Order: sequence, then C-alpha cells, then structure tokens
Amino acid sequence: MHKPKLLWLNILVFTITGLVTVIGVPAYAFTHGFDGWQIAAMIAGVVFCEISITAGYHRLWTHRAYEAHWLARLIMAIGGTFATQNSILHWSSDHRRHHRYVDDIKNDPYSAKLGFWYSHIGWMLREYDTDHDPLYKNCGDLQKDPIVMWQHRYYLPLVLGLNFGIPILLGLWHGDLLGMLLLVGAARLVISHHLTFFINSLAHIWGSQPYSDDNSSRDNALLAYLTMGEGYHNYHHSFQRDYRNGIRWYQFDPTKWLIYSLSWIGLAKNLYRTPIEKIETSRAQMLLTSTSRKLAQLPQADVLISSLQSEYEALMNKINEFSVAKRQWIDANKASVAESYDLDALKEKVKILKTNLLEQKKAWLTLNEKFNQYIVSTFDHMTPTS
Repeated sequence: MHKPKLLWLNILVFTITGLVTVIGVPAYAFTHGFDGWQIAAMIAGVVFCEISITAGYHRLWTHRAYEAHWLARLIMAIGGTFATQNSILHWSSDHRRHHRYVDDIKNDPYSAKLGFWYSHIGWMLREYDTDHDPLYKNCGDLQKDPIVMWQHRYYLPLVLGLNFGIPILLGLWHGDLLGMLLLVGAARLVISHHLTFFINSLAHIWGSQPYSDDNSSRDNALLAYLTMGEGYHNYHHSFQRDYRNGIRWYQFDPTKWLIYSLSWIGLAKNLYRTPIEKIETSRAQMLLTSTSRKLAQLPQADVLISSLQSEYEALMNKINEFSVAKRQWIDANKASVAESYDLDALKEKVKILKTNLLEQKKAWLTLNEKFNQYIVSTFDHMTPTS
C-alpha cells in the first residue's frame, strides 16, 4: 500500500530539536551547568507558548469562546508563533475539523482511532491530510481578523525571528549564548510541543468520561496540570464553546483564570459559559447509563433500575423547571418586556429553583453511590473464595 510522502521539514524540526534536548542539554548541564535564570527563562517560555495556544489558538480563535482586545490577540499570536505549531488560521482549521469529525479515521486530522503515535505526532510526519482545504473555508470568520492574517502571511519569518532571536537576546544579556539556545531555544520548544500534543493523544485514551461517551475524549486531572487546564477534554468535547475546561473551583485551569482576568481589566468580553442545566443533564445521562449497566448484572435488576430511573426523572424535572424559569427571567430583563414582569420575583424564583435542582442532584448522586457500593458488595459475595 502506497504511503503518503514524508514531510521532511517537520521531521527535521522534531528530530533536531529532540536530539539537542535529550543529548545536548544534559551534556551541557554536566560540563558547564545551568543557573536559575536560565531555567526560569525556559519555564517562562514554555508557559508563554502553552497559554498562547490554549487561550489564543484554541479557546479564542478556534472556538470563539470569548472576544479579546487587539493587544491581547497580538500577544497571543506572538506566543503561538513562538510555540511553532503552524499559523492560527491553519491550526484552527485543523482543530475545527477534528471537532466536526472526531474519531473519524478519514476526516479527523489526528484521529485517536489510529493510535497513540499517529494522534500524538505521526499525523504531522507524512502528508496524510490530502483533503485539507488550502482556502480555509471553515475559518472565514478568522480571515476577517487582521492579526490572524498578518501572522499567517509572515509566519515563517516570524517563527525564525522569535525562535532564534529571543534565545540569542537572552543569551547575550545573560552572558551564556549557547546555554540559552539549548534551554530557551530547543528544550522550551520540545516541551511545549509535546505538552500540547498530549491533548490529541493521551486525552483521548486515558481518563474518565463524565459527560459523554459519544467520542474518545477523556477528562484527566493530571493532564490538566501539564496543559494549562486542557486536560478536562471530555467536558471540552461536550461543550466546546465554553471558555472554561475545568468548571469546578478546585480544577486546575489557568487558561480559564487568565481569560477571566483579562475580562476584569477590559481586554476580554462576552465570555461564554455553558448553562448549568445542560451540564447537569449530560452528567446525569452518563451516570444513568453507567449505573444501569452495572445493575443489569444483579438479581432484581428491574426493580433497582426502576428506582434509579425514578430518581433520574425527578432530577430532569428540576432541571427543566429551573431552565424554563431562567429563560423567562433572561427574556424579562430585555428592555422591551421588562415592564411586564416583576423582575425581583422572577429572580427569586430562579434562585429557589436552582437550590431545588442542586438538592435533587445531591440525592441523585447519593443514590448512585449507594447502588455502586451495593454492586461491589454483591459481587464480593458472589466471588467464590479459595
């Protein structure tokens, strides 16, 4: 079978920077050593690259999760160029296709169904993507952004200028040119590359699926720490327009925190948040499916599943009541109809119904936990002892 032709430029970039990082960096550390300033510069470079990809390339430009001031867009465009993951236009086009055709081995540019190696880096080593649209028709909105088009037009000179210029300037300032080239040039690039690539690979094979099992995406808290919050990937694939990936206060998502901070100082606006009723509906449906599947293996499965279904329907009723009231309150706040409603009364109603929803959610989770404990104990008793 004929294999697509090799992309030698990509192969050379990955190979050279990889070898310099795994051989050159340790050798230099052993013979000369690196100081705190050099290590800090490398870490700062990785963070700048990663946050520009996650907050800029991904959540801003690909998914339009919020709007950003031109200054914020320019800084993230520079950081994304420093990360050397192709132009905003090209990256966003590929990623929109990934979401549209996720797991399709023909149309998903980095389908996880083709294995870890392919989804992590292999898809960039050969010209597999023969159906790519050179006109970027799925990114017509981005082609109206002058910063996107400036970066796309001058991508190669910008990549060369930043990836050599920044380490050289830091090296001249610090007095160790080679050391900065190794750490801020090569190692920073390799680390930021593979951390991003983990989302295409590991985040589709390792973790939980609390919101949907329609595709291979997974939530993984460890990956979130490595990828500026992108590890909550099952949530992201379920609600891709949300500016958050980690929606709980305790979930590590510095990209979300940055976007929210930008909105406070006037550099971002129109941050999109998925309505709570949609999130809880997805979680409840997944939990119903999972627990029902386990209960089906037990005696009196019909009775247990019926009890579970009743609690699920009670939760759905609370979610629907809250959703209707919230929509009514939102509509009533519009200037044209505000005078026809008691806004304070509507707001109080929404507050009460949200409390009821959360209480019913707690009862639903408690029942699922109870059933799961019962399932475990039942199977323990059914297992013959030696």
